[in-house]
Formats: sequence, structure tokens, C-alpha cells
Amino acid sequence: MRSILYVGMDVHKESFTLCCYSFDEDKTQYQQVIAPDYKMVLRYLEQVRSRHDGEVEFVCGYEAGCLGYVLYHQLNDNGVKCVILAPTTMAITNKNRVRTDKRDAGNIAKCLAFRTYSEVYVPTDEDNAVKEYIRMRDDQKKALKIIKQQILALVLRHGYRFVEGKNYWTQRHVMWLKSLQLGGVLQEGLDEYLVTYDYLVNKIERFDQRIEELAGGERYQEKVKKLSCLIGVKTHTALSVVVEISDFNRFAKAENLAAYLGLVPSEDSSGERRRRGGITKAGNSHVRRLLVESAQSYTRGAIGHKSKDLKRRQNGNTPQVIAYADKANERLRRKFYRMTLKNSTNRNVAATAIARELACFMWGLMTDNIA
Repeated sequence: MRSILYVGMDVHKESFTLCCYSFDEDKTQYQQVIAPDYKMVLRYLEQVRSRHDGEVEFVCGYEAGCLGYVLYHQLNDNGVKCVILAPTTMAITNKNRVRTDKRDAGNIAKCLAFRTYSEVYVPTDEDNAVKEYIRMRDDQKKALKIIKQQILALVLRHGYRFVEGKNYWTQRHVMWLKSLQLGGVLQEGLDEYLVTYDYLVNKIERFDQRIEELAGGERYQEKVKKLSCLIGVKTHTALSVVVEISDFNRFAKAENLAAYLGLVPSEDSSGERRRRGGITKAGNSHVRRLLVESAQSYTRGAIGHKSKDLKRRQNGNTPQVIAYADKANERLRRKFYRMTLKNSTNRNVAATAIARELACFMWGLMTDNIA
């Protein structure tokens, strides 16, 4: 006799909480808290198997979180089927609002059994490594932004204003900052800030050069070149989208990709009532942020105009790809002006709508649906 047991795992850095669900028993059982080690999971499965007669098949699962894909690979490498569940797609059976690790593990087990979830796509090791490198670079960029704010706040608090130009962090502005003579310990503080600023700027330049090298590799070069045909999408954004999404063909339609990125409007409708809200913000927040930033490039410039930089990025692509990208660029820029100038739509709302359509055009480029 062969039976299937669904093992829900509520995983944390300090411990794993496991339990099983089967249709035969119709209840969660064998609840146990173990050390955060896949070997302990395998030992748990052997203990459960010893309590059953006949052949037992296990299906394990855990929510996407801080542990990434490590546990998934470890279990699958040892012949145990494991899936990663997207938390926003799981059916919620905990109606009394009492959350514990054991309840969460039981809910995961039931979601596995009744298939009330969507499985997280697991990228290749190479894609995952490049993704982590780009995210590391973006973390350094955030640190640089904070340092810039701290420097500007420091000099402003002591009455120094930059009047020699309109823009901050130009070469002239940085030279002005380094020429200030605040004196004493205050000068030491400013000098330390500026040393940190120079250090981070140099690091980010080095990271960007490495990202250019990675994008020029055989695995990513063609995809990055295609995406770079779009306004506001350069190497960093293009490579980020490629490695974060990995397989675009897993989305049957372009709208599915936009929904995955959380760029579609939320809705709370019932009966005759129709209520739509802001975007859902579900799915991959990193790509969503990049697309919203790229959409800002469509908020300026003449419709149909192509800069020298855009022409350079488009060079080397097929005429069909370039024509598709030009159609996308013209449509998105025209749509933004229509929404803001004719319909008086809020600028940020319009930019988010542009980001949603930009994601759809990216899907077309990556799946060769460019007719």
C-alpha cells in the first residue's frame, strides 16, 4: 500500500517546525521542532516512515523567506520532493487569528495537500549568484544615498549653502564640499564623511564594471541587448530583470508577468459594488522598483525622439526587435502625456501605469512575441 504524506515546514534561522498531513487521517500530526539542519529533516522523515506500513512518499514544502533556496536544493538532492510556496498565494485556514509555528506548519501541509498555493520559481545557481551580486551593489547604492543626505544636512546645519550651481553631487559641488573649512572636530567629521563618500563611489563604479562584464557573457548578452532597446533600461536594469525573472515563458501572458510583479490594481468588489485601489505590490519588489524608476524616463522628452545613447544601445539588434522597442517607447511616452496633460492623472499614478505596460513589453521581447 502506497501513501502520500505532505510535510509542512515552518522554517526559521533558529529552528524548523514540522508536521504531516494525509488524506487518510485528515488531520495534522507528528508535530516536532528540530534544529535548522536538512539532516534533521531527513531523520524526521525516516521516523515518520517507520510508523507506516507499506511505501510512503513525502512532499515537503516551506514558505519563501530568509532561507532562500538552500533547503530546497538540499532535500531534492537527497531524493525528497520539496517545493517553495509563495506566501501571498497560500489559502489561509487560520481563521481565529492565532498564529504559532505549529499552526503555520499545519497550514503549509494542508496547502500542499489541496494545492491551494503557487510554487515559487527556483532559478539556476548562476542566475541566483548574479542576482545576489546585483542586489549587493544596490545595497551599496543605498548606503551612498544615506551618506549624501548626511553630508548635505551637516553643512546646512552650519550655514553653508552651495550657490555656485543648481545641481548637487556634480564635480563642482564635490570640490566645494572638500574646500570648506569648518575647523576643529567639525572639520574632522566632514572629512570622514567625504572619505566614506569617495570610497562608496569607487566601489560602485567597480561593481558596475563587473555587471557590464557579466551582462556581456554568452548567457545574458542577447537578452540584455534586447531589453536595452527600451527607454530607461540600461545594463543594470536589464540584467536585473533577466536574472530575477529567469524564465519568462512560465508566464502565459504579459498580464501575468505584470501581476507577478505587483503592478496591477487591487480590487475589493462584491455584488453591485466595484472598488479598485492601488497596485497590489505582490511578488518581486526589486524588479517592481526598477521598472517604476525606468518609467520615469518616459515622463520627459519628445514623442518619437531617440537619443544618441538609445541608438547606440539598439545597435546590433534585429530590425524586428528595434521596431518593436520603438513602438513601445512611442506608445508609453504618448500614454504618459495623455494621462497627465489630458486626463489630469497624478504623475506617480501615471508612471506606475507606464511601468506596468513596460513589464508587458519586456515579456514580449523575452518570449519573441513581437508581432
